[in-house]
Amino acid sequence: MTVELKIGDYVQGKKFASLEHDFKGEIEKVYENSVLILIKEFAQPDKPVVDEYNHRAVVRKGDAKLIKAAPVVAEKVEPEA
Repeated sequence: MTVELKIGDYVQGKKFASLEHDFKGEIEKVYENSVLILIKEFAQPDKPVVDEYNHRAVVRKGDAKLIKAAPVVAEKVEPEA
């Protein structure tokens, strides 16, 4: 069973391309098979690459491990006047 990833979830991404270490961050956008992650925690040797990527990475959903789910916000229903 796969976990449904959503905006605001805190996830761990696997190293890829020029990134030599795994990283952690918050999902900014969800695509069909991937997610856009705002990188918040990373290994110091990866800093130049993270800066070059503008602290963002697109990762396959299968490579993003959920660490903390975003809080669920209940929709406020306004009474009809």
